[in-house]
Amino acid sequence: MSTIAPESVEATERALKRVAEVLRDEAPGSVLRVSVNGGGCSGFQYSFDILPAAEDGDLMLGDDLARLAVDPLSLDFIKGARIDFIDDLMGSSFRIENPNAVASCGCGTSFAV
Repeated sequence: MSTIAPESVEATERALKRVAEVLRDEAPGSVLRVSVNGGGCSGFQYSFDILPAAEDGDLMLGDDLARLAVDPLSLDFIKGARIDFIDDLMGSSFRIENPNAVASCGCGTSFAV
């Protein structure tokens, strides 16, 4: 686990509830990991993956049921961000409000810094 202050990235109650639902049928100790990868129409894109366990240095958010991990390299790109889960007429998805992004794509998964 990380020694980085949890307030460096915030996850809403809606997001953590959805993480718990996603992990419900996964193996014990599994995590939903948020990462930033090169690509997308704005230069970087968010990725959400289920992993069997957190990795050394991951920032952990949530609790025993809702285990949300952010890897240390990605944390530099989303420090200060708010992770939410939206379920509306346009569909349902995780959304990241990233104060470091200077531009983002309409899809909400791609951004530039």
